[in-house]
Amino acid sequence: MTLLPVTVPASLIRRHGLDPEAHDWGMKAEHAVATPDGDTYVLSILWRHHPYPRDPALPGFSERTITRYAPDGTPVATAVLDREAHGRVPTVGWGSDANLAVLPDGSLVVSTRPGSTHLLSPGLDEVRAGWSMPAGDWRADGPAGDPFAASVAVTPGGRLLCMTAEHKVNNWAGAILNLIAVTEPGDILAPGHKPQLRAIATLDPQTPRQTEADAYPHVRYGDAPVAGANRPSPSLTEALTELTGTHRSLHGYDRSFMSRPSALGDDLFVVPVFGHTFRSGSRGQEFSFTLLDDRGAVRGRLGGLHLYDDSPFTGFDFTVAADPYRARAFHLNRYGLYAWTADGALRARLSTADKPFKPLVHHTLLDCTPAGELLLAHRKQHTVLRVPSPPTSPTSPPPSRPPSPAWPAPATPSRSATPPPTGSGRTRPPPSTNCDPTPRQGRA
Repeated sequence: MTLLPVTVPASLIRRHGLDPEAHDWGMKAEHAVATPDGDTYVLSILWRHHPYPRDPALPGFSERTITRYAPDGTPVATAVLDREAHGRVPTVGWGSDANLAVLPDGSLVVSTRPGSTHLLSPGLDEVRAGWSMPAGDWRADGPAGDPFAASVAVTPGGRLLCMTAEHKVNNWAGAILNLIAVTEPGDILAPGHKPQLRAIATLDPQTPRQTEADAYPHVRYGDAPVAGANRPSPSLTEALTELTGTHRSLHGYDRSFMSRPSALGDDLFVVPVFGHTFRSGSRGQEFSFTLLDDRGAVRGRLGGLHLYDDSPFTGFDFTVAADPYRARAFHLNRYGLYAWTADGALRARLSTADKPFKPLVHHTLLDCTPAGELLLAHRKQHTVLRVPSPPTSPTSPPPSRPPSPAWPAPATPSRSATPPPTGSGRTRPPPSTNCDPTPRQGRA
């Protein structure tokens, strides 16, 4: 296990007058990726927010940093991703849900919602290229900006698995993450070259207001850009609604959303899809970790989960990480760490109700490394851990209580850490045909 400290650059401490002992600012790790050589990049966000009335001497702000760590956990380079240039630091566009990917040539990809993508040098000293998409700007004659993708993942063969946004989807305003697309083998992102993306799946097919003027030319289906009815069919919501029998159900896939897709291989991907969230609590709501091939066909789902007992909605833990070199997928939420093989079978379940794995409650899953490790971020202590992934045996079912394992549990949080919030659901919905409908004992 390797511990990576998430630190604040001295330049930001001076610029914003941060007091390390004060409690008016925060920082967290948003995403992390590792290189084949064992280095790790950690993307973190730093912010300060004051309720009204604001103190003019301490204005609010939010900034992102990327730090590169050597295999032993030593920081070796840091870059500040600014809206404006401050000295010799990279400057990229701003957006939400930032994520990282490492290209085969070593370049670092930084993507943000709704569709901005930038290429950084491996040493974090240069922005090599950028394609930006404004969050809210929209012209009457078509889309604004020159985007690429809101998220990028790289397969072992060098293909890019991307999630892109569209405008005028259903009755939503603004850009909605609605398409899953891939590049062809050998067509790689590079300065001066934005590869074409072939759309393989649509989340919401209802786009009656779209016209050809609303399309982005680099995202294509067939021989034309994706727009209106020219898109993959059936959509993910239609396929999952039929698969789960939730048509016209309050707990179905109407108004659903998806999180960042992951690659299980060069031609098999995991796309997490979640039903609508409710203000009164969403524990028990539908969700599916969908297996999708590179032709857009739904090949099944990651199974073995119960909608209520294993719900990701409790802590809003919507990340599924995949290890494409070993064809395994992982998910961590407030109830456990789960591991699957590429056939969708659940092979390991580490319950946070068991004492050896209770510290997992205090961590979020960021990604997998090429070496087969998991990258976990502590919710309070500003650290990222590289830990071995749990073993997945294809011949035995997951144990109900794992033995004291060779897989190490993350470090125990300090006594001063506050307990994580629990789900706000008040009632337990009836079992659904999605995932495992039979509740397990001891998990009421």
